[in-house]
Parts: sequence; C-alpha cells; structure tokens
Amino acid sequence: MENTTTDIALGTTLTDRGCHFRLHGPQLENLFLVLPDHPDEHETAPEMPRLMQKQSNGDWTCFVSHVQAGAAYAFYTLNADNQKQWLLDPHAHHVLQRHDKIPFWTAQVTDHYFDWGQAQPPKIPAAQTILCEVHVKGFTALHPDIPPAIRGTYLALCHPVTIVYFKRHGITTLQLMPIATKADETHLQAKSLTNYWGYNPLAWSAPDSRFASENPVEECKTMIRTLHEHGIEVILDVVYNHTAEEGHGGPVFHFKALDPQTYRHSQDGQLLNYTGCGNTVNLQHPPALAAVIQSLRSWVTHYQVDGFRFDLALTLGRNGESFDQHAAFFQAIQADPVLSQVKLIAEPWDIGPQGYQLGHFPDGWHECNDVFRDTWRSYWLHNAASAEIAPLLLGTQSLFPASHWPSKMSVNYICYHDGFTLQDVVSYHQRHNQANLEQNRDGHPDNRSHNLGIEGPTRHPGIMKKREQHKRNLMTSLIFSFGMPHLLGADLRAHSQQGNNNAYCQDNPVSWVNWDSHTTTDQFAHGCVWLIQQRQATLPRFIQALTEAPESVIIHWHVPNGSPMTASDWSERQPFACRIQIQAQDSLCYLFNPGNLPVHFQLQGTGWHCLVDTALHAPEIRKIRQSGCLVRGQSMMILHNNHR
Repeated sequence: MENTTTDIALGTTLTDRGCHFRLHGPQLENLFLVLPDHPDEHETAPEMPRLMQKQSNGDWTCFVSHVQAGAAYAFYTLNADNQKQWLLDPHAHHVLQRHDKIPFWTAQVTDHYFDWGQAQPPKIPAAQTILCEVHVKGFTALHPDIPPAIRGTYLALCHPVTIVYFKRHGITTLQLMPIATKADETHLQAKSLTNYWGYNPLAWSAPDSRFASENPVEECKTMIRTLHEHGIEVILDVVYNHTAEEGHGGPVFHFKALDPQTYRHSQDGQLLNYTGCGNTVNLQHPPALAAVIQSLRSWVTHYQVDGFRFDLALTLGRNGESFDQHAAFFQAIQADPVLSQVKLIAEPWDIGPQGYQLGHFPDGWHECNDVFRDTWRSYWLHNAASAEIAPLLLGTQSLFPASHWPSKMSVNYICYHDGFTLQDVVSYHQRHNQANLEQNRDGHPDNRSHNLGIEGPTRHPGIMKKREQHKRNLMTSLIFSFGMPHLLGADLRAHSQQGNNNAYCQDNPVSWVNWDSHTTTDQFAHGCVWLIQQRQATLPRFIQALTEAPESVIIHWHVPNGSPMTASDWSERQPFACRIQIQAQDSLCYLFNPGNLPVHFQLQGTGWHCLVDTALHAPEIRKIRQSGCLVRGQSMMILHNNHR
C-alpha cells in the first residue's frame, strides 16, 4: 500500500497507479471501502470490502491500485451490533443515484481533465455586473426552441438559443440556484414532493446528475466553458450552512457518523438548528472548515466558476452564538490565493441568535439587501416615504459606503427565488401556497405586494395596465439604483407562480419559466433590455466617480418646482427629484411621481434627454426641449445630460 498523508485531498485522489481514499472519522472504530464493480455481487466479490487504516489525526486512508476514473465506491462502518451503516463520501465529485440493486448512495471516482480551449473567466467589474438568477432545470424546461432531449439540463443553459437570449438582455453573470447533489427531505418524500430548489445538499462538490443527460461533471464544465466563451460569468448558489442529514432522527449519510462535531450542538448534545433545516455546520471545527474550503476550491479550479452566493452566510461566520466578521471562515477565504479572487455574495442572515447582519460582512463580500426589496415595493405599491428610498437609490451607503466600492456593494433586488415573482408582486395580496401541502402556512407572510384590484390573473384592461406600469417602476428602480442589480430570470418573461411565494417543492410549470409569447410579456422583456442597455451606458461612470473621486460628485434633492427638499417633504410620499452631477461633465436626474396625477418638474439647465419613462410601454430616447417635463401619475423618469 502506498503511503497516505494529510496532503492527499479528502475523498479521492487519482494517480497513475490507482486511487487514494481519505475520510475524516475520529470517532469511528472501523471503516470499510467498497468498490462494487459488479453491483449485484458487492457482498461476495473476493476483493471486497477493504478495511481502511486509521491515522493518528482521525483520518481513515486507503490506496487501491489500478482503480480508474469511473469506478463506483462507497463506505460502511459496523456498529456495536455488527450492523452496517452505509456512508457516502461527503467530498465526492460525482454521486450516482440509488437504485434497487444498490439502495445506498454511491460515488464515482472522477478524473477532472477537461479541454477548456481558449475560454477564460470574463472577470466582469462589479460596477458593470448584471446578475441574473436562474434554476438550471426551470429556466429551459419549457423552452420551445431547445431540443426536448436536453431541456432542463446544463447543456440547455448553454444552447445557442439561450446564449443569444442572455446576450440580448445584457446579462453579464448567471447566478445558478444550487447545482450540488441534493437529497429530498423526509417530510417531502412522505408527501411525494421533491426539493426542486436544491437547498438540501448531500455532496457539496458534486454537480447534480438531475441536470445532466449523461455525465454531470463533463456537461457542467461544458456549460461553463460555453458561457465563458460568450463573456458570461457563472456564480453558484452554495449551501454550506447545513446538510441533508437533517436534525435528530434524520437520515445518516456521512458526517453524522464520520465526525458529529461537523455540526453545532447544544450543551445537552442536541443538534442546534440555526438554519431551519435541522442541523448547523460548525466552521469553528477545523475539519469542517477544511472540507468547505476544499469544496469551494474544487468549484473554482475544476469548473472555473466565477464566484459564489452563500446561502445563510451568517451561519458560516458564527463564533458560538455571535457573528464575527473575523471568523475562521472569512480569514481562510481572504488568505486563499484562489478563493480571494472570485466574487463573493452573502445572504446576511439565518434564524439563530443575532441572526441579521446586513452590512456587517468583511470587505470583499457583497451582500443581498432585503431592505432594498421591501422598501421599493412599499414605495410603489403602498405608502413608503421619499426618505426611505433615497438612500437605496444611492447604494445604501450607510451600510455599504462608496469608499468600500467595488469590493463591497449592496446586491439590490426586487425579487429572489424565495418570495413572489415580479408578476405576482403586482397580482396578489396574499400567498397561495396550498400546493406545498403545508396548509398555506409556509413562505414569508410580509410580501409588500398589491393585487391592484383583483387577486390573481385578470383580463381587466385597467388593472393589467396598472400592473405593467408598476412592474416597469420596480424594474427601473432596481436597474438604475447604485449597487449590483440582481434580476430573477423568471421575471424577464413575466412568469407567475400562481401566487406561490415558496415554490421550493414545485418541480412543475409553477416554477418552470413560461416561454409563451404575449404582447405584454414581449413588451416588458423589450423594456428590460432597454433598461439594462441604458444603465450600462451611463451608471458605471457615476459609480466610479463616487468610488474614486467623491468630491467631484454633487447630489441635489428637490421638489418639482426646483426648490430643495425640506424635512416635511422627506417625511411624506410626495413627488421629488434627485440630480447627480459629476462636476460639469455628466448628469443623471431621477424624477419620481408616486401620486395619481401628472406633475410638472422644473429642470436645471438644458440639453436633457429622457432615457426612461415608465409611463410608456415602448422605450425610446427623446430630447427634452423645454426647461421642464411632465411626469405622469405613478411613474418615474430618468434623464441624462452629458453637457456637450
């Protein structure tokens, strides 16, 4: 047997002579490796099983000669009653689905050689990044122009039709909902439902075979290579805060048996649940931290991903019950020459103590800004005051100062995978989650939504017109706010989830993007393309100026007659304007009219052009020929003046 050392990766490491196997299991008394070359004979094959050797550091190691890529493998340990507990390699790169002949999870030894050709990571600057969140299956499952055999797969997401779509819309960066292999929760299995979203990881480093036609490793890399060839980044939504082993009484897949200290426990030994999923990964435990860092590095080095969005990222920075921006996880990322160079986005909360830390992550981390979502919805659809949206427009600088841009920015969004789609934000007062079989008790109760007259779908022309205008208001507010805009891919097609604001278990047309062509849908999609084009042509200069030379930027807030805003104006929901000027070079002017009646705004100087008018469904650039302009009710305009 070859020597095995701690510099051999966790899981498997192929050599030209065979394969190293290494797992950390300090509390185990025995651990066996099984290589079921003939699945129906795995109990009797003469070379099976192999007893692994325990090292002084708690690692179990084994080298098997002549093992090649593609070999299936699994582990088991014998308990005190000599009963087998089958274990999956938590560091596996390719997980095979269970079937009748092998009812336990097995993995496959993986060779990561891949021809990347001339593809290079696009390295889109933060100020120019347009994030678009998509589900690998759901985005293309119903696409009529993609071959049926590959719809809903990695290959569909890089099909020429999809590439053209992303490029036309100005999407620079795809944020993929979890693609790591997942398992369904026991309560979903009991209801014959599935975890469609995938936030229940079984193996952190293995692309899920449910998105592949044949080989998930090869096809996932092909997807990323193709997207990179067309200048599109790929960010993965990753879940390192918990695993699919659930809480007490839940299934045992790996860590529960290998190293229970991977999870946080209370003083009486119970699993702590700061995630709402039964267990909480403990990154103060060095082996757990090492496993997560290895997984992240695998995605960057083997798949060339451009960054990560961390689900419930607050959990990763916990020091006991407190959040610590100097936690071991953040220090490990910062010190890593690979991971410190990619985009990092935090979901800055969990459900544990002190479980909301928006703005408190270290430099180098962008953060999902739920205040942005709630306040803009409240402004356009309810009664939020001007003072509430003004800071959001300029990048929420109380939490994300311009001096920290571009390494730390607010990730602005109106809609995310969890919650209503944009179409449903303007179509429903209440959630309608009955299909989830939880008596409509799941999902967030505070949606800041408004049905504008009728709950759900309608053909009433007046209500449909209001809905389209408010969709334009919300999308414009998102695209033209300072920070990093995050779009929900389904919103570009005006997709409705029928009022379901927690469709995590709906692997069906409720969640699959509707590609049917309608006049209003196509008009809205064209408007989104226009918005992104106009943002990219103007806003990055202003972001750069605020970042590098804030003294050159002058910001004016005024009421429609041109007078500066007073305390009374700020406290009310009244029409107002924001004019941002880079010395005498460039100016943007935002005109807001949340009321029902049109309002005339006085403008400073001449040479203004209207880039956006949300009262119009057909966008165009038009010159403002007077010293003022009319902003129609419940709408906004964005004007540009380059002073030439």
